[in-house]
Amino acid sequence: MVKVFASHVRTDFVDLVCSGVPVGEAARRLGVSRTGGRRWWAQSGQMKVHDGRVGGLLDRAPDGTGPGRALSLAERGMIQMGRRSGLSYARIGELTGRDRSVIWREVQRNSGADGVYYASAAHAKAHQARRRPKPLKLAQAEGLGELIALFMDDGWSPRLISSMLAFYFPDDQTMQVSHETIYRALYVQARGTLRTDLARKLSLKRKARVPHSADRHRNSPYKDAFRISQRPAEVEDRAVPGHWEGDLIIGANSTAIGTLVERSTRFTILLHLPGDHSAETVAAAMIDQMGRLPEHLRLSITWDRGTELAHYTRIQTALDTKVYFCDPHSPWQRGTNENTNRLLRFWFEKGSDLSAHTQNDLDRIAAKLNRRPRPTLDMDTPANRLNMLLQPAA
Repeated sequence: MVKVFASHVRTDFVDLVCSGVPVGEAARRLGVSRTGGRRWWAQSGQMKVHDGRVGGLLDRAPDGTGPGRALSLAERGMIQMGRRSGLSYARIGELTGRDRSVIWREVQRNSGADGVYYASAAHAKAHQARRRPKPLKLAQAEGLGELIALFMDDGWSPRLISSMLAFYFPDDQTMQVSHETIYRALYVQARGTLRTDLARKLSLKRKARVPHSADRHRNSPYKDAFRISQRPAEVEDRAVPGHWEGDLIIGANSTAIGTLVERSTRFTILLHLPGDHSAETVAAAMIDQMGRLPEHLRLSITWDRGTELAHYTRIQTALDTKVYFCDPHSPWQRGTNENTNRLLRFWFEKGSDLSAHTQNDLDRIAAKLNRRPRPTLDMDTPANRLNMLLQPAA
């Protein structure tokens, strides 16, 4: 009974605000604190309102029917009652003369952050969504553009920024934005919503978005080497830590840096290759860096078919591990490493001289990347995940 009453009061509150009553006044009329009213509106209404005594929505919806086949306020009221009564989408559709898919999309699209459907708020949201041209979300939310710029200055991708905004502001839709919206603000809607130089902060430094092209890697046959198809199942499902993927990042004048990424934790190790990236140099650097890990964290390495790993048998013997090679022209089979290399391009630009970086530089950059929260780790960091694996062995 208490929940039904609370839902009824909140519905009345949303109706009052949508009708033009200030948030604070609507809360007072219903015996709710001003703070509680603001919290309710952030969860239920999620639309901008006038400040002060004016009150109400900045962009109110007209009463009555919408244009064309759009749902009317009365139909949305029937959807609200049907949802409160526990009716199915099909039954609500019968009562309103609409297909159940229309009802389902309406509820999914215009419900509040609390998961409840409010007819008056849904009607206003639908009205605002029809506005053309649409106002840019980055320009609407105060401080959102500055926060995105701050993250991008530190090398974060639009996708990671979108995930972290949802993590930091779970109850505030105005502070959440998709990665595509960020890309559009960078490349299409250049209207001052984001700094003009931020596109150059992306890992690939492109001036325009382009479709992915096939990576070009020379095919080096390894007749006696383990193939990726021979890897045990535990590698594929990331059930057991200690399986790595590796490759080179190539710069100007054939300079290079080696990258190794652990599949389960996404922990990254960078290999210093100061003179060249010959098989001898790469093997020595890999043995030195990975030799510092405990045995249970160096079970296998998966690499592309490049000549830089021609001394793979030496690596297997020195590290007591197995080296697997991808199929020809199949860099996607090392997806974890490919994605990590894209992130590392923020620091190692294409066409730059990578020999300018010392091992200390590489360690600092790797540490920065390993402290970055990852959506694939439920916003944990690779450094923390690896640390948990090292503790029992310490």
